[in-house]
Amino acid sequence: MTHAEQTPAVGLVGYGLYIPSTQHTAADVAVGSGGRWTADAVQQKLGFDRKPVAGPDDGTQEMGVRAALDCLHRTGVRPEAIDVILSVGEEYKEYPLTTTGIYIQERIGAKNAWAIDLQQRCNTTVAALRFAKDLLIAEPELKTVLIAGGYRNGDLIDYRDPTTSFMYNLAAGGGALLVQKGHDKNRILGVEIVTDGSMARDVGVRYGGTRHPIESLPEDVLARLRREGNKSLTVFEPEHMKDSLNAIGFTKWFECLDKALKKSGRTRQDLGYLNVLHFKPSMHQALLAELGLREDQSFYLRDYGHLGQLDQMVSIHEGLRTGRLKDGALMAMLAAGIGYVWGAALIEWGPITSA
Repeated sequence: MTHAEQTPAVGLVGYGLYIPSTQHTAADVAVGSGGRWTADAVQQKLGFDRKPVAGPDDGTQEMGVRAALDCLHRTGVRPEAIDVILSVGEEYKEYPLTTTGIYIQERIGAKNAWAIDLQQRCNTTVAALRFAKDLLIAEPELKTVLIAGGYRNGDLIDYRDPTTSFMYNLAAGGGALLVQKGHDKNRILGVEIVTDGSMARDVGVRYGGTRHPIESLPEDVLARLRREGNKSLTVFEPEHMKDSLNAIGFTKWFECLDKALKKSGRTRQDLGYLNVLHFKPSMHQALLAELGLREDQSFYLRDYGHLGQLDQMVSIHEGLRTGRLKDGALMAMLAAGIGYVWGAALIEWGPITSA
């Protein structure tokens, strides 16, 4: 019997989503790039036809609330039953230094919960699953954890910045997952995370922190920010990051995945569905090939772009909608985020068949 099978079952009860109706098309991105990219190149090389972007009322925290409410509606769980809220929403939000998890708690009426914000960029949902599972196993009085948050980091991207082309897909939306101890479906098995601090400051938002506070910027920069917004999410060290990631390839992901599989008493041959972030099509195809999976054992987020750590919720939604995520499938959630971090979480989809 594996370690996972000796501990209390922790299962994924359901998910929630909020997707804004406002969109940027590949043509919009091409125009924004000033001619550096064509619409066809955006579609073929970057892998998206359109992506949701935030409307006037789509605050980061508010989209997390909407996704959380959708999750409660889909699962039928009452907010009073929630013990813990783990916010996976982004730092770029309505008001800096406000705690998103606590805001979500108040807005959805989870009066019996306590809340905390987690931050690990696009790996935050995988990290939250680990926290949720470990909390529920370690604390006898806890039963239900809500994972929820919003994302709109695409606001910070300047399509004229060629170093950020791999982030042109950044989109907007909200996502949520509900996790319960004793749930008899969708058991969470192994979760593994690896970080590499050598790239900790290769990517970031240049303006607005203590290093380059807004009030100290030159007037020409301030004028541009007033006119266009703070589109200063950029790559500080493009060559270093490119060389580092090229050297690593899929190694860190496979390290996480293989550790999670071993911990769960499974092998790569058991995988049935790949739940992975949106990135360029060639990389998606290469990853499927490396894992021995077919295209219909995953869902490529061509009409969503990249909602950061919320891609996992979208993949579950589309996997179920299209019938690609089936009962009995071992789902591998793979995520990676700037910093740099890689993560893998395994979920045995459907009714639990092992004790």
